Amino acid sequence: MTRVGAIDCGTNSIRLLVADVGGRSGELTELDRRMEIVRLGQGVDRTGRLHPEALARTIAAARHFGELIEAHGAHRVRFVATSATRDAANRAEFESGIERAVGVRPEVISGSEEAALSFLGASASLRTGTGTGTGTGTGTGTGTLSAAVPPYLVVDIGGGSTEFVLGTDAAEASRSVDIGCVRLTERYLRDDPPTGDQLDAARAAIGQALDEVAAVVPVQRAATLVGLAGSVTTVAALALDLPRYDSTQIHHARISAADVHAVASRLLAMTHAERAVLGPMHPGRVDVIGAGALILSEIMTRFELSWVVASEHDILDGIARSIA
Repeated sequence: MTRVGAIDCGTNSIRLLVADVGGRSGELTELDRRMEIVRLGQGVDRTGRLHPEALARTIAAARHFGELIEAHGAHRVRFVATSATRDAANRAEFESGIERAVGVRPEVISGSEEAALSFLGASASLRTGTGTGTGTGTGTGTGTLSAAVPPYLVVDIGGGSTEFVLGTDAAEASRSVDIGCVRLTERYLRDDPPTGDQLDAARAAIGQALDEVAAVVPVQRAATLVGLAGSVTTVAALALDLPRYDSTQIHHARISAADVHAVASRLLAMTHAERAVLGPMHPGRVDVIGAGALILSEIMTRFELSWVVASEHDILDGIARSIA
């Protein structure tokens, strides 16, 4: 067994996984998993630079994660940064700050690398066919996962970008596009709640991005849509009518398209204050969850997908497995 420390730094959050990875089946035994909303991508879409306050928040969180990694005795560490850092003109400042805080140089990976790691993290547990969640359901309903049938279309909705990857045992085709819950909120959904014109503009941007996906990823081959990251898992929690966020109920829950559309419409019609009091809502997602839900809803409509399997295993698990 190899004890590893994996850090995923995205546009909205920074996350840590300390785990033992090994054995003949390459199983992953989780020791510590944490998340902090740092909004590293604050204003990057507009300015092209990482904001000093966002840098300070992120480096402070990374320093804490480094201390936890050391306390757990993990000697193999990988720090991966994605969309916001890719876009930033001052990313060298981020890289040097993180290296001082954690002791490893952060890797600013491409969209295709991000997609491959997301697929690696999500697909390993899909083959077991385990799942939970019953939900109230509307339309065709929401329920448990009896089996996730390959090929999988893994969709990772982040703050700055969304990754699409199709595959069975490994990624076969992928595309990263610049639609994410933070980017769309800052660019289009400025009112609370957003206006009809703002929603139309956001849908048009999503549609253009999905045209890019359809050109390179044979989405029609997918048998199971797998959704990753906080926008998807929060939508799943709301569709399941959970009183609070419960990863054991959310992981591998199967959510119908009708429920996704209903939750997205509900969130986009609510004010910030109304979203903030929803039981499963993380405070750091309140202002961007409407955009994240809209992206998922538009994906399912465009590609005529009836269900999405929500996964708590994602790029972070992929980073951990890649180290070992």
